[in-house]
Amino acid sequence: MKELLILSGKGGTGKTTITSSFAWLAKNKVLADCDVDAADLHIILSPQESQRHDFISGVKAVVNPSKCTACGTCFELCRYDAIDISDTALVDDFSCEGCGVCAHFCPENAIDLVPNHCGYWFVSDTRFGTLVHAELKPGEENSGKLVSLVKQKARERAEDEGANLLLVDGPPGIGCPVISSFSGADLVIAITEPSKSGLHDLKRVIELSNHFKVPTCVIINKWDLNKSISEEIHEFCTRSKIRLLGTIPFDKRVINALVAEKTVFEEFKDCKAAQSIANIWHQIEKTLEEVKSEPEQRPR
Repeated sequence: MKELLILSGKGGTGKTTITSSFAWLAKNKVLADCDVDAADLHIILSPQESQRHDFISGVKAVVNPSKCTACGTCFELCRYDAIDISDTALVDDFSCEGCGVCAHFCPENAIDLVPNHCGYWFVSDTRFGTLVHAELKPGEENSGKLVSLVKQKARERAEDEGANLLLVDGPPGIGCPVISSFSGADLVIAITEPSKSGLHDLKRVIELSNHFKVPTCVIINKWDLNKSISEEIHEFCTRSKIRLLGTIPFDKRVINALVAEKTVFEEFKDCKAAQSIANIWHQIEKTLEEVKSEPEQRPR
């Protein structure tokens, strides 16, 4: 089984739109949405939830008001300003980092550290196959851990189903969740757009993939909106010896398909954007076969 990771250095490049189209084109696969902070692949795929599991990570401080004397010790020691004092100590869940200082030094043993329920992860059925995805609660952290969990469960599901491809919609940017999504990836596809910020953030993704020694290819989405920047991206790929798989033109019919919560192939299969995506997918399949023949170099 091969793992194909779709990334973008910034939001709004069309990463999820293109990933959903790949999901339509790919055969014998399992899907994973690792953009756990702001997941949106489910909007297009309309998943039917078959499993829901709690995501527990870290701890939060909880005050037992029957023991608390409002002495103020925890208020003075909390470096995150997560505690106020009224009749008892009051903990702000959004500010609490679960460091445990308040519980350790409370003279009345009135503070406990309880497991933190950060969100959920799901296994769902879609018209394109199984989707493993997640939802992080607002303001919660540890999204990198949740990404690792989603990928682990997606791999297990892919093995159970005998799938030969795990198609991963990765998070935007280059932060902790993106780093987690690199684990086990055989090929990265970086989606960019013809803008200065798109080129800048593409370079950051390439630096990250070079660090982890994961083969990376590039797609320019909406390339004709700024042809001069598209040419700069092409030159960058040439200088950096990065394979440019192709370009996708701007097409309002892609937007119309998204409004209908469909992929462009389901609504406008013969439009230019769909044809470009199909040609690119053919290149990806060949590239995955090339990667398949290489010796394993990365730990999983």
